Amino acid sequence: MPALSQRKLEIVRTLVDTAPDAVVEGLRQALAAAGGDAALASVRQLVELEAGDRQLRNVSLAPLLPICVGDGADPLRLTFPARVPGLLWRALKAQAPAFVRNAEVALYGGETSADPYDRLLRIAAKGIRAAETREFQAVRQACDAARPAGAEALLAALDVAPVVRRISLKLSGWVSHQTAEASAAARLAYKDAVAAAPDAGTIFFHMLAAQLPKPYTVLRIISAVMEKPTERYLAESELGVFGEIVLRDVEQALAAVAGLDPDGGAEAARAAAAQVNRVTGAGAELETYVTLSREQGWGKQLLKLRASLSALVEERCDEAETLFGQALPSSRGGAKRARRSDAQPDPVAVRRCLTLLAFVSELRASANPAGFAAARSRLFETLGQELDLAVEHLVEAVKAGDAAAQAHLAVAADLSALVRDEKAGELVRRRAAAAAAPPPVDPVKSLLAGT
Repeated sequence: MPALSQRKLEIVRTLVDTAPDAVVEGLRQALAAAGGDAALASVRQLVELEAGDRQLRNVSLAPLLPICVGDGADPLRLTFPARVPGLLWRALKAQAPAFVRNAEVALYGGETSADPYDRLLRIAAKGIRAAETREFQAVRQACDAARPAGAEALLAALDVAPVVRRISLKLSGWVSHQTAEASAAARLAYKDAVAAAPDAGTIFFHMLAAQLPKPYTVLRIISAVMEKPTERYLAESELGVFGEIVLRDVEQALAAVAGLDPDGGAEAARAAAAQVNRVTGAGAELETYVTLSREQGWGKQLLKLRASLSALVEERCDEAETLFGQALPSSRGGAKRARRSDAQPDPVAVRRCLTLLAFVSELRASANPAGFAAARSRLFETLGQELDLAVEHLVEAVKAGDAAAQAHLAVAADLSALVRDEKAGELVRRRAAAAAAPPPVDPVKSLLAGT
């Protein structure tokens, strides 16, 4: 196959240039396995160059990348549009190619100093402030369009980014091992950030939160810097937004549980459960690292929201139990009903039951602290007993030649995997297969029958 024309190659270049990092990396891996096709050779070279350029960009702009997500318009969390890193990088390559080259040499030459990358951050800040070139003007416009004074916020983030880069590898240690040394180091880093950009204290902590696997654990660092503040003191400071974020996230989790569609499937269920687990952890962090009052303010709001969340989850548990009786009717009614059952499982009831059980199953970590552990345990204990009874009846029915019972056993296996664990589900599947298998042939009887 002949090589691609220049026009087609330009189309491919445009598509690759605007593709997310994950897509570019996937293309690189796919094309690496391609043969010597002439048409693919130029595309492969283009993708490899782009992947290398993305790597250099991501290292150079590493402190900014976690806060460049979505449309950049979150009213509480500091974020910038996801396209800002790409715009910044184009501006740097156009206006400071020599410094970009120095960073490339440092990256691939094994240099450990962050100076070449931090220099690019300073050049980017200078370019945005001056706004004399089309490329840097595009960065400013994108940020201002996303939020009021967005460009000014980005400038502050660029100013403190070297401090964030320097401590990024220490953050996990600071939140997991809260020693006196870690607290002192956090306070020193905060002072360095404020010295770099006097009004950027809040921005600094937003950037740290985005670097952490669990962003709400930034409350531990804030508590260390402010020596475990009271709610009133924190709320009246510029860092009060971090308490507001926790409360807003709990409200959003409430909405997610209330709006969970039983027809949405396991993926939607797990997403809602992950949200509940996350906000339960965030609420516990707020209670632990800020001195709250149960009678007013954040403490009172948190208790009220937690009670509402617990009640909603309990309602979902009751709903799951009702759907269980519809999805596996042979579990209720004893052996006589099992023998009479010739109807196939109701696919709607099965799907809805599996969705809600997937949701409840994923709530193990938050059940105790959020206050619905008793409802969750009762549900799984009740359904576990009913599953044991149902499986025994259904296995006997399958052995008796009941085709519908085989389908119900398949449902029972899926339910067992959620009510107990995957091993329990697999055990039911093996029992179903054994019950459906034809009985072994007696060689003596077979020989006599043939004579």
